[in-house]
Amino acid sequence: MFEIINQLDEEIKEIEKINDFLNFVVKKENLDNCLFNVILVDNKYIHQLNKEYRGIDKETDVISFALEDNIDEIKLDFRVLGDIYISVDKARKQAKEFGHSFLRELSFLTIHGLLHLLGYDHMTKEEEEIMFKKQDELLNEFKITR
Repeated sequence: MFEIINQLDEEIKEIEKINDFLNFVVKKENLDNCLFNVILVDNKYIHQLNKEYRGIDKETDVISFALEDNIDEIKLDFRVLGDIYISVDKARKQAKEFGHSFLRELSFLTIHGLLHLLGYDHMTKEEEEIMFKKQDELLNEFKITR
């Protein structure tokens, strides 16, 4: 189960398609016993998060806060994965820079954040190859292409 939370004062029409994409991913990856949120914010908000929690004084496109990293002995019937914050401002800018749709960029950032919550990373070349291959497979299978 997940929720997409729009903290902006504007309607994001792509939310419905992101919702469909996440339902596809949840089913495909057998994540029906998981909870997570996707929170759409602006550059100012994500800049604040990046500075406070990562010590980086600038905006970024996506930040994931994985709650399972901090659970020791709690036994639940479901997994509480965490929160994914996405800068809509940054997603729009990057979509233009990369020459693809806003939906493609928003979908990429969403799956990137979710894979981080699931334990994927890209600190080494090997980890990056595994994570990016998984991202591409899910996006392509749902037909969200560049």
